[in-house]
Amino acid sequence: MKPTVKPAIPNFSSGPCAKRPGYSLGSLPTDILGRSHRSSLGKARLTKSIVETKAVLGIPADYRVGIVPASDTGAFEMAMWTMLGARPVDTFHWESFGEGWVTDIQKQLKLPNTRVFKADYGKLPDFSQADQTHDIVFTWNGTTGGVKVPNGDWIRDDREGLTFCDATSSVFAMEMPWSKLDVVTFSWQKVLGGEAAHGVIVLSPRAVQRLTTYKPSWPVPKIFRMTKGTELLEEIFDGSTINTPSMIANEDYLDALAWAKSIGGLPALIKRSEDNLAAFEQFVSTHSWIHFLADKKEYRSNTSVCLTLDLTPDQVKKMVKLLEGEKAAYDCGAYKDAPPGLRFWCGATVEKSDIEKVLPWLEWAYEEVRKV
Repeated sequence: MKPTVKPAIPNFSSGPCAKRPGYSLGSLPTDILGRSHRSSLGKARLTKSIVETKAVLGIPADYRVGIVPASDTGAFEMAMWTMLGARPVDTFHWESFGEGWVTDIQKQLKLPNTRVFKADYGKLPDFSQADQTHDIVFTWNGTTGGVKVPNGDWIRDDREGLTFCDATSSVFAMEMPWSKLDVVTFSWQKVLGGEAAHGVIVLSPRAVQRLTTYKPSWPVPKIFRMTKGTELLEEIFDGSTINTPSMIANEDYLDALAWAKSIGGLPALIKRSEDNLAAFEQFVSTHSWIHFLADKKEYRSNTSVCLTLDLTPDQVKKMVKLLEGEKAAYDCGAYKDAPPGLRFWCGATVEKSDIEKVLPWLEWAYEEVRKV
């Protein structure tokens, strides 16, 4: 039978993601609007975002955190263009976004000493093949493949190269072993549901040393520069930004950070996401026609939950459209480069009760498209 109860918030996009429970745009402060980001007020608000980010995530005190342009993409490109090339590079990818970084390394930066380790959607490459004297580039969570890195045990503490980690769909929802990571990037619109446009870059002391002692052989655009000569531009990590930021987006992020602290910080955020995944796991275990794209539970993503169905690609499209038309689930189709199926964002801002309410709709929509 057709369900009668719908999710209170049917927003299941993997980015921009659902806003936090109880969110109201009207609750954001407006005194910063129309003010310069370089004013004492503007800089104080940006600095607060950096300080609160470090506090919620437990980032080591000697790591730098900066707000940079162009979302996670800009942050990760900034890191690659300024620090890669000093050593050979090992890359690991298993879905489209990780593959994009490999493309940039090989075709844009044209780094000759690059090794590529690839796995199909739903699987992980063999990280034991990483050469710890090389720089290592990887995503922590494959947003379009539903597969995450289970831990950082494969990264040695005495590594010689730097680790570059795109963590945009994992940070705030998964434990990040900071001592294993030298360059970490993410964006506001993911796990905490902040507004898009800006990225965050986190640098270990080893990454800072690379920045201040290595000069790439290629020109570096101004928007990527984090040094002047051999000196780190410390102001980037103290509330100043390379270009003009959206101050309302920053207030939105501060609101999300405050909510995160109010519910118990990082442990509570992780639990909310894992509980959402558990709801899907229970449903999949009792329905033979739906499957996780990840082939092993130990590296199944708890944020970007990717599912395959016993349907044709056209039937999957009809199912997604049907769910949207019923206002039961928005933006839940698999990424265009991934195998046909569903992708539900299960980050911390999504309520488990909404996951539980959408599951009967999946069963109904599946049966509807099979009738045609």
